[in-house]
Amino acid sequence: MGRIIIFTGKGGVGKTSIAAAHALISAEEGKKTLLVSVDMAHNLGDLFACSVGRNVTEIKKNLYALELDPDYIMHEEFPNVQKAVIDFVGASGANITLNGHFPLPGFENLFSLLKIKQLYESNAYDRILVDCAPTGETLSLLKFPELLSWYIEKFSPVGKIMLRVLNPISKLRYHVKLPDRKALGDLGQMHLDLINLQELLKNREICTIRLVCIPEKMVVEETKRNFMYLNLYRYQVDGVFINRILPEHMDNPFMEKWHSIQKQYIEELEKVFVHMPLSYIPWYPEEIRGSQAVEKLCEDLRSLSNLFDIRLQTDNEEYSLCENGYLFTLKLPGVIEDEVEVYMHNLDMNIRIGNFNRCIPLPNTLQRSQITSVQLEQGVLKIQFKIPEFPNTEEAH
Repeated sequence: MGRIIIFTGKGGVGKTSIAAAHALISAEEGKKTLLVSVDMAHNLGDLFACSVGRNVTEIKKNLYALELDPDYIMHEEFPNVQKAVIDFVGASGANITLNGHFPLPGFENLFSLLKIKQLYESNAYDRILVDCAPTGETLSLLKFPELLSWYIEKFSPVGKIMLRVLNPISKLRYHVKLPDRKALGDLGQMHLDLINLQELLKNREICTIRLVCIPEKMVVEETKRNFMYLNLYRYQVDGVFINRILPEHMDNPFMEKWHSIQKQYIEELEKVFVHMPLSYIPWYPEEIRGSQAVEKLCEDLRSLSNLFDIRLQTDNEEYSLCENGYLFTLKLPGVIEDEVEVYMHNLDMNIRIGNFNRCIPLPNTLQRSQITSVQLEQGVLKIQFKIPEFPNTEEAH
């Protein structure tokens, strides 16, 4: 089984350098490794001082690089998916421009994820390391498959059937299987791809996310929010890399003051990510550019034991039977109760935190239910559903 590791964080904190260092170490271990950039401001070519583009480029033995162009991938590699979505959105009444685009934010980025899924399923690489865009764009990218599935479910009969049948409770109790692709049209096949894509990205034995930050106030605050939002959408974070840490005792009052400031924010990160592996990367006086320069960063990462192990494997979202109904739990570290709004709308449960809203289609079992309580306890959101005339647990479905 291969691995996918996604690196994200605020712009300018060193995501690309740390992802590249991971890639070099992976290649040295004899693992065929692909380093993929999904940031439209690609800089893998600058980092390795060579030409990298939309075709896989060999950097050195076992190490390959690729810079994704979502618009090119959409038109050249997934034309059927593009057509299915455009036909679907057009049929639902949305305005589509003459060049085949429509105002669905993040649509092109979906194809970067589909390409990563295709590369993973090719079994050509042992590890795929993904260098993502800054935090906000990464969150938009990762939530898009679920968002588009939600649209399809609302406006397409095939979506309503598949998402309702394949809800977590039905899968758990009845072990239902996905429909045969041959029995589905273009839209059904695309929806099936979206479901498989979500399952791949949220499979905790395959895909994990690593946060990169530096010890400065704005970056620390964004890192904390990033971690919380990734948990909201059920992605697994398995490490935090604190980059550009100044050395002690520099005999310079200005730098000593900055070291003191950094120490304060490092301690804050340690308190927030108390159960999360933290890695400390020193500040380098030289610019990290080219394979030899990245090698210096590798020296620090090599000191970390089990760098490519999956560090956390507990799911952060689940339904469970309880008295008079079901209990939905979701881990939301770093959130206070006043920031969370939970409400029902049509057949969805909406969880809103700040500017982010996750719409979770309710299983058939819960469509007539009512939310009786919402509690946030030690970073875990607990939502109690009461079902009218709820039968005993042996008969519930």
